[in-house]
Amino acid sequence: MSSDVSGFHKLSLRKRLHVLKDFAKLTKNDIKVLTHTGALEMKVANAMIENVIGTTQMPIGVATHFKINGKDYLIPMAIEETSVVAAASHAAKLARRGSGFKASSSDPIMIGQIQLMDVKDIQKSKKDILIHFKELKNMLTNKDSTIVKLGGGIKGVELRELHSNRGKMLVVHILVDVRDAMGANAVNTYCEMLAPYLEKLTGGRAVLKIISNLASKRIVKASAVWKKEVIGEDIIDGILDAYAFAKADPFRAATHNKGVMNGIDAVLIATSNDWRAVEAGAHAYAALKGNYGPLTRYTKNKNGDLVGYIELPLSVGLIGGATKIHPVSKIVLKILGVETSKEFAEVVASVGLANNFAALHAMVKEGITKGHMKLHAANIAANAGAHGREVDMVAKTLVEENNISVTRAHEVLKKLRITMRNKKIKRLLKRFERHKKVKKWKKDKKDKKKK
Repeated sequence: MSSDVSGFHKLSLRKRLHVLKDFAKLTKNDIKVLTHTGALEMKVANAMIENVIGTTQMPIGVATHFKINGKDYLIPMAIEETSVVAAASHAAKLARRGSGFKASSSDPIMIGQIQLMDVKDIQKSKKDILIHFKELKNMLTNKDSTIVKLGGGIKGVELRELHSNRGKMLVVHILVDVRDAMGANAVNTYCEMLAPYLEKLTGGRAVLKIISNLASKRIVKASAVWKKEVIGEDIIDGILDAYAFAKADPFRAATHNKGVMNGIDAVLIATSNDWRAVEAGAHAYAALKGNYGPLTRYTKNKNGDLVGYIELPLSVGLIGGATKIHPVSKIVLKILGVETSKEFAEVVASVGLANNFAALHAMVKEGITKGHMKLHAANIAANAGAHGREVDMVAKTLVEENNISVTRAHEVLKKLRITMRNKKIKRLLKRFERHKKVKKWKKDKKDKKKK
């Protein structure tokens, strides 16, 4: 059967599923699993994206112990990877001994880009744009706009001349304060509205008119102190060596930053924020100076404690998009208790720093495999077919043997089930024997009465 299905988006959910059933030879149980949506009702999912056939579910865990700018947080994280939530919690617990995390952020300024080609006199066009920009801004600003009423809107302009294999181009950056939104819709709208006026002003041709995910004006910083008495001086030296490696080598820096994004993405997914935009911006920022490097840095303070820092762009929102549509995300934001996008960004950055520290701490202390696999053992046990209490029992054996593999898990599970079956048989036999004795006693008692 072909995948060239015209008008798929116009089909009802039932008909879409019928197409899938035929195409992939799905069973009735497959369809049942696909349509079991949990909290996200099918009609809501259908309104969020196109060609909906079902939903997927991901575990949400809560990272504990976080204190950020003196405030306590429980932080929901949605992720499929073992140990990330536990690692964030452990790092935050250790950081509390040094007063927790301190974080700050700039105003939520996003950059919109308007690409102008075929501009004959770029220098003159730059001057004309600067002269007329206030006029253009006032013309475009809707006084009834919610974002403007809250203090947001267009705040400035930057002009860049770029040379490409398609010739010179003038790129206009409009700087937009998006308040508590991620900002894509507002910024894109402003770009589209401004482009025709810029074409007239410069004589150029507007091509792309879109937000930049390198949100270099929306920077968030966070730091934490891990006391030498708590983590040990040898661990501190090891983490400093590991940081030096990431700073010197982009191959290591990529994995170093993956540890940062483990935490950041998990919070963003739980809140239905655009984690892909944040990922793109973070990695671009890591390479902004010409060489790709770590998003965090580590030093020793005068007391010999470890101080960790993180700095990155974070375009996150509390309004707009799926954040206020997805029923689980609404509850997640309620648990987080953040009131502004700035506060939210500071929490997210702190989680990123926590997860990066936790990864380095684990690698330096016992190796990433040992620490990770302890928590991964439960997944391995489930993968081997363990259910309920079996999962913990198999995982415990795997960890004790330091042999965490699916093959060994199958062996342990088989042996466990034989043992459990034998114990069950023994219990049944004992119960049967007791039953026989009771029955005999009753019979004897009855016989005595007859006599």
